[in-house]
Amino acid sequence: MISFERKFLDALRSAGLEPVKADIDADGVLHRYRVTGDKAGSMNGWYVLHASPVPAGAFGSWKTGETHSWRDDVTRTATPAERAELQRQMQAMKAARAEEERRVRDAARAKAAKLWLMAKPAPGDHPYLARKRVKAWGLRQLNNMLLIPARDAAGQLHTLQFIGADGNKRFLTGGRIQGCYYAIGRVRGAVLVAEGYATAASIFEASGHAVAVAFNAGNLEPVARAIRSKFPKLHIVICADDDTATPGNPGLTKATEAARAVHGWVAKPDFSGVAA
Repeated sequence: MISFERKFLDALRSAGLEPVKADIDADGVLHRYRVTGDKAGSMNGWYVLHASPVPAGAFGSWKTGETHSWRDDVTRTATPAERAELQRQMQAMKAARAEEERRVRDAARAKAAKLWLMAKPAPGDHPYLARKRVKAWGLRQLNNMLLIPARDAAGQLHTLQFIGADGNKRFLTGGRIQGCYYAIGRVRGAVLVAEGYATAASIFEASGHAVAVAFNAGNLEPVARAIRSKFPKLHIVICADDDTATPGNPGLTKATEAARAVHGWVAKPDFSGVAA
């Protein structure tokens, strides 16, 4: 029979969060570990596993923000006492994860602030900006990387996005993204929300309206809600990435959901007449 630790490890692998060292401790304590494929020294993965009364646990990644729960597939029915203990363990796991998340977020904010202060104003001829034909609206550069700050509606810096000369993008591990954005321009009656910096900068340069960079489609609604809370009467327009080649068109779908959530509008690009 396969041990529950092996089953739990298989669940980590299935989620793409396999640890470099396959040592699983079922001690009910939150453990951080290096995920296979991550750079040396990183500790992006985490898990908590209890052995009894029924093997159960949770795991996730500070890098992606994902969280998964797991429970051994046992055939017998848990007793009332066992169910009560499982409930207690679940609450303890949630509390441990919340406390670790606080520490991780605090560390990311501190590192983001340090790197932002170290960086210099980004030049307009940075290869990525030149290729996208946009300006460096308040961006900074550290070594060859562009730095884009992600702040909440109150202006608190939470993390940084790094963009290389080749366009490769990554975020500071552990930093909060949800509801955070990068603002370009001054608010004058309306705010436009777009996914990426290049798109947002292009919109700002063409329209003159303030634009918020949400960084990804999944963050469009949280950003729109944050802006709506800060500016209750503001016109909000979600500028969609029209992902026609992707099943479900996530860019347009998420933009539509975000607009509905804040009683805003959706704008999408019109490529009619443009040569392929």
